[in-house]
Amino acid sequence: MRILVMNPNTTASMTASIRATATAVAAPGTEILATEPLWGPESIEGHFEGYLSAAAVLDRLATLDTPFDALVMAGFGEPGREGAQELLDVPVLDITECAAQMALMLGHSYGIVTTLDRAVPQIRDRLLTAGLLQRCAGVRGTGLGVLELEEDPERTVEVILETARAVVRDGAEVICLGCGGMAGLQERVAAELGVPVVDGVAAAVKFAEAVVGLGLTTSSRRSFAPPRPKAIGSWPLSRHLARTATGERYRIHDSARHTDFSNETSGI
Repeated sequence: MRILVMNPNTTASMTASIRATATAVAAPGTEILATEPLWGPESIEGHFEGYLSAAAVLDRLATLDTPFDALVMAGFGEPGREGAQELLDVPVLDITECAAQMALMLGHSYGIVTTLDRAVPQIRDRLLTAGLLQRCAGVRGTGLGVLELEEDPERTVEVILETARAVVRDGAEVICLGCGGMAGLQERVAAELGVPVVDGVAAAVKFAEAVVGLGLTTSSRRSFAPPRPKAIGSWPLSRHLARTATGERYRIHDSARHTDFSNETSGI
């Protein structure tokens, strides 16, 4: 099977790190593809950048011609997952819910260590919507910006550990790493912390393998039915920017869950 992992920001080095983590946990026979939007913020630290990223991710998905069997969205607590579920006919999993779901299989309560404190309400809202907040002992920010995670890996681990210890004191029995940029750090943190540590990218890849292996995908009955056919000006934006002189408009194709905007290709 082929799993596409989508980094929601435009920082290629973070995409590479996410790809490495996903590849390391993938089962034999699972191919990992990884990409990022063609436009949008270099990191996501708040609602404004989150919604920009969501549009950019949907734009990227609408213009990909590479087939895949499942999508993993590697943004923690960020919007856009529901739109992707409407757009695609393959399973769509996001690392926030997958990390929390896996943590709940390992302990009575879990906690999340994320980047900036401003991300905490956004993550809590996501967990509340998913029905996963009740057993969350706490969400704490490290004070590190997303791009800072890559600057000094040793300091990053130290700060994550310091914050995680506080979350354990809050009652967490399992820790989730609350940013795609923390991918690959779970083993080092767990060795020092003494409790299970879940990386959302790794968890989502394993859940994706299970869902695809069972022959399941997103229900299109109500909430995630395909988008209704209608004209959308300047959509997809990445194509529109390249072809503004044509004045073309695109329509959502209503004969399949996948959207069909043209025969042009946009590889990973």
